[in-house]
Amino acid sequence: MSVRRQCELLGINRSTLYYKKQAIDADDVELLNEIRDIWERYPFYGYRKITCSLRAQGRDINRKRVQRLMKQGGIQALYAKPKTSIKDALNRVYPYLLKGMEITRINQVWQVDITYLRHKGGFMYWVALIDVYSRYVVGWSLSNTLDTHSCIEALKRSLKHGKPDIMNTDQGCQFTSALWVEQLQKEGVKISMTGKGRCHDNIFIERFWRSFKQEAFYLNDYVSVAELKKAIEKYVEFYNNERWHQSLNYQVPAALYNAMKTEAALPKAA
Repeated sequence: MSVRRQCELLGINRSTLYYKKQAIDADDVELLNEIRDIWERYPFYGYRKITCSLRAQGRDINRKRVQRLMKQGGIQALYAKPKTSIKDALNRVYPYLLKGMEITRINQVWQVDITYLRHKGGFMYWVALIDVYSRYVVGWSLSNTLDTHSCIEALKRSLKHGKPDIMNTDQGCQFTSALWVEQLQKEGVKISMTGKGRCHDNIFIERFWRSFKQEAFYLNDYVSVAELKKAIEKYVEFYNNERWHQSLNYQVPAALYNAMKTEAALPKAA
């Protein structure tokens, strides 16, 4: 039987029979290790900044070689690539209610947002809700789809802790959807939305994302969804119950949230 016929029967390309794997140059191996060392310290660096770092260390190297070796080594900068806040023009946008507001108690305002997390098997979307006054993360959910159902799931978990007067979100299609709006209206929660391009309107949940990524996510390499979920659970537990907050006069969120919740439940003096 001819080689051509054998390849047809096996469903493979005939050219693969003649391919010879190229040996990796020893200097490339050493350089790739240096690249990985830099990337592990600064996982948000792309090939341009890694090239600059290598040159600062005395390496005479061009960007194309660094880019090639990063591709071979499966190394790439970590940053949120997909847009998680895509507006649906058909849905109603609500006004921003927090301008000039003084937030003085728990459950006065909650903020919710979605962030993108990459792991070796792909990527996931993490929804979290935070109480603005105490910085307490009241609930979250992890999903492989960017839909409203995971947001509703996180909301229902959060409502077991309490209920906010106002929920602040961005103008993403998940939060302008009828399903999300109806759920909040049923609970009697007022809806507030950030202005277009005004990420600081939702600053407290954005700071939480930054803290998680800098203090946990970028320091580890997650190989599975189960491992990523476990890391999130561990960090939320730490953030709520152990992490000191300078803005809270060095209190932890759970202590402040639970103390005020207990105080609010006590009968008022006559």
